[in-house]
Amino acid sequence: MLTCGMKLLLLPLILLTSSCTLADDEKSPAYRSEASLPKGWPKPGPYNEVSEKTYPPYRAAFTDGTGSTGAFWRLFKHIKRKEIPMTAPVEMTMEKSEKSMRMASMAFLYQSTEVGETGTDGEKIEIRDIPSQKVLSYTWMGPRNESSLTIAKAALEQHLNEKKLVAASYRLLGYNGPGTPKKKRTHELQAILK
Repeated sequence: MLTCGMKLLLLPLILLTSSCTLADDEKSPAYRSEASLPKGWPKPGPYNEVSEKTYPPYRAAFTDGTGSTGAFWRLFKHIKRKEIPMTAPVEMTMEKSEKSMRMASMAFLYQSTEVGETGTDGEKIEIRDIPSQKVLSYTWMGPRNESSLTIAKAALEQHLNEKKLVAASYRLLGYNGPGTPKKKRTHELQAILK
């Protein structure tokens, strides 16, 4: 039988053990779905490695990437006005330079090519159908910043070189909104293959 003093001595050990288990659980990335994926789209992942994926044709509303907050709200107003349900992810076309990447355009994806119509909505939004694409993808959980983009870009470029593949362009997929803590947000940087 444990005395009161023995229980007090064991308490820090019990707390340490339970906090280690909690920390391990927190380190395992897992996708938190906040909206449906477009029809036929694969879930993000595997995390922290390069994978090859094929995406079906899809429809999306695109706007230029000048000011990511402005682009987001412009697209959000478009889907509300047209009664298009929100999906995940938000797509950002990325322009690659030697040292960094920057957003060139942003797109909200429709559920399928049967939803809505292609064309324009005002001067700044174009709705278009995108054909099936084969990509190399690097998925991570955490903030989207220069450091995470650099790691993802380096992993993709190494894989492209090893497999002697060529990227036609790059895109970044963001799966979570502001209600999800930055450390729990899922992102995929993708090299769209020629």
